[in-house]
Amino acid sequence: MKLISEELLDGVTRAAQENSRLRMNYNFHESLDAPIHRLLNALEPGTYLPPHRHSDKEETYVVLRGSLWTFFYDDSGNVTEKVCLNPAAGTYGVEIPVGTWHSIVVLETGTVIFEIKSGPYQPLPPEDIAPWAPAPSDTEGVAEYMKRMLEL
Repeated sequence: MKLISEELLDGVTRAAQENSRLRMNYNFHESLDAPIHRLLNALEPGTYLPPHRHSDKEETYVVLRGSLWTFFYDDSGNVTEKVCLNPAAGTYGVEIPVGTWHSIVVLETGTVIFEIKSGPYQPLPPEDIAPWAPAPSDTEGVAEYMKRMLEL
């Protein structure tokens, strides 16, 4: 049995806060080759996940605590839909269809999502990372981009 407890969420959150990328995974699947990946993803405000898509799998997020914006885009980078996931407001999760450009902006410290997607793990190919968004190494561009997303 694997228990999702406050203690586990707190531990993964601490690890995210200490990580330079301001996020940390806790995998429930035994290996990266597992056919289904189930994980906690602790996310802190300021973490940047470049807009991307999964050409071969859907993905599901369920927010266990905290809140975040989830954005969906067309192929040109225009926001087509956004939703604030926040259990306190009654919006718990989202399923992201195959091939859909998406990203998040974390709103609260201590945010943790439960994430489910098909395995095995494969790094995203370059064509699945949005060419219209800043690279993670472009700290100024990332800050501007995230600010713009919050203003939508």
